[in-house]
Amino acid sequence: MTTTETRTLAAPGVDLVYDVRSPGSAPGGHRTLLMIGQPMTAEGFGALAAHFTDRTVVTYDPRGLGRSARTDGRSDHTPQQQAADLHLLIEALGCGPVDVFASSGGAVTALELVVAHPGDVGTLVAHEPPINSVLPDAEAAERAQHAVHEAYQAKGAGVGMAAFLAMVSWQGEFTDAYFAQPAPDPAAFGLTADDDGSRDDPLLSNDSGAVTDYHLDVAALTATPARVVIAVGEESAQTYTARTAVATAALLGQEAVVFPSHHGGFLGGEYGYAGKPVEFAARLREVLDAG
Repeated sequence: MTTTETRTLAAPGVDLVYDVRSPGSAPGGHRTLLMIGQPMTAEGFGALAAHFTDRTVVTYDPRGLGRSARTDGRSDHTPQQQAADLHLLIEALGCGPVDVFASSGGAVTALELVVAHPGDVGTLVAHEPPINSVLPDAEAAERAQHAVHEAYQAKGAGVGMAAFLAMVSWQGEFTDAYFAQPAPDPAAFGLTADDDGSRDDPLLSNDSGAVTDYHLDVAALTATPARVVIAVGEESAQTYTARTAVATAALLGQEAVVFPSHHGGFLGGEYGYAGKPVEFAARLREVLDAG
């Protein structure tokens, strides 16, 4: 039976909280599997981790999110800082190199980890990393994101999240037709337009702007000893993160590997956005074992 131990790593400017799921028997030669997201915390990987009971699985709350309280007085979230945190975490685990499954903004952090500390990672599966600069319509994508931030700052979380959901569900490039649309109604997404006055949401504020502003180091990623796999959801079609995944893969000289479901395909309904975690886990196992 798998056992879970919650630990805390005192790192510069943060107490990083992470969970170690240890198999009830010997891990059978598998590397430790690190699952990371951004701005999602460890709890989002519960359904996926449950399917990897044959190896040690580690999840964590990124700096300043969930249980990982910051002491550095900052509120920004950068791939470089988070990659530095992960390097310290892997050192503390004492089992590197590890395999990494990374989702969304976490996939951007993981790409930076491979660049900065290539010896830390055996195989990285980077699922739909949101990187504007890889897109042919990069400037328009930045404009669309700026509009989300403006909506949030002006009217709060419900209006901001509605704008975000409209953006990430848009099919294809961000054209004049996208920008000509009326502002989406929060009620259409089951949200309220009530404003509680807070403006510190890591997704809707510009605190995580460095994630989508990240510039891919193609030379370093293609030269690294780590195996880098870019993944895309089969249901993601031509949405923003599907397009960034496909474009990132192309820059690295590969095709994006197709995974079941959508951007949150590994979720078990924790956020009301269930994917297909059983099928997703089987595909992830297949990709990891191929390395």
